[in-house]
Amino acid sequence: MISVSEALQHIEKYCTHNKKVQKSIEKTLGLVLAENVVSPINMPPFRQSSMDGYAYIHSEDTNYKVVGEVQAGNGANIDLKPGEAVRIFTGAKVPDAADTIVIQENVTRIGDTIEITKIPNIEANVRPLGEQIKTGEIALEKGSLLNEAAIGFLASIGVAKVKVYKTPKVSILVTGNELQQLGTKLVEGNIYESNSITLKMALKRLGIKKVKIRRVKDTLEATAKAVSKCLAKSDIVLISGGISVGDYDFVKPALEENGVNEVFYKVNQRPGKPSWFGSKKNKLVYALPGNPASSLSCFYVYALPLIKAQMGFDEYHLPRLIATATADIKNLTGKTLFLKGNVVNGLATLLDGQASSMLKSFAVSNALLQVPENKDIIKQGEEVTYIQL
Repeated sequence: MISVSEALQHIEKYCTHNKKVQKSIEKTLGLVLAENVVSPINMPPFRQSSMDGYAYIHSEDTNYKVVGEVQAGNGANIDLKPGEAVRIFTGAKVPDAADTIVIQENVTRIGDTIEITKIPNIEANVRPLGEQIKTGEIALEKGSLLNEAAIGFLASIGVAKVKVYKTPKVSILVTGNELQQLGTKLVEGNIYESNSITLKMALKRLGIKKVKIRRVKDTLEATAKAVSKCLAKSDIVLISGGISVGDYDFVKPALEENGVNEVFYKVNQRPGKPSWFGSKKNKLVYALPGNPASSLSCFYVYALPLIKAQMGFDEYHLPRLIATATADIKNLTGKTLFLKGNVVNGLATLLDGQASSMLKSFAVSNALLQVPENKDIIKQGEEVTYIQL
């Protein structure tokens, strides 16, 4: 059995980026840029009006003759002379000779003549060429997360495709004869299976939408066959349950039968001691405990970094921060504890319902409070490390 810090050191060795792939920007939401994106154009690509009004050559005169009109999308250039103005609209190209736009609220117009009632500063309401970004400048740097704003920005400068890190294919293998699927009447002695949907939703939030879920009965033959199929179809395999030492826990021998090399097995922590990590060539397998809270805790601490790293994230661990304990937190186990809690305004409160089977407290928590294995008690008012969920 190894410590939490040793387990994390092993995980770090396998936190590598996937290969680069080119995708349409419409398919990159939530992905990470694998290369810098250079702007192919100036933005705006011409001097642009930021308001509805009149473009003219700035002077102290207040009366001008209107000699034309420029709408957005009209690329024509009107040759303006001193004493002349053109009607112009937001987003339209400013005539080359004009240097100022007076907003329509500060103009009185009679026929083809305008009187400016409040003279603007020179260059007012004119967006310069390349004000936002210039041709050849870096628009977004490698490692940038592509959210809706980033994708919209790329579209605005004419970038239709970018290189991102390939999203890993993930399978979830669920073991346990006692587990029933949702939508069926619960049989005496059984429980509803929740780990697969919990993990699937966590992966979906990462942008991994296609997740293959397999369920298997508790036999070595069936488990080994299911592991083989998952390895063939996936980059990362998450296994729920069957990794302890009970008579019907067949995951470890099934992994050995499939040639998956063990990196570590059992971590000195609670919950989540019976977890297993291994690899086969470029495939990674993380076998999570079957108890729901244990499973999710180990996913957050160990499996999630492996997945985020493959997706191109440089910061792949959940944030570890410091808060102040609002009450004593005892540790009589000699293990590292991951306890469900809430942190508000820097104050960490331990929640009721810490059993490894309980997701109710997890559902309302925003932190895992981490108590080191060599710490018997964190006293009220002392600092406690927590993982931000």
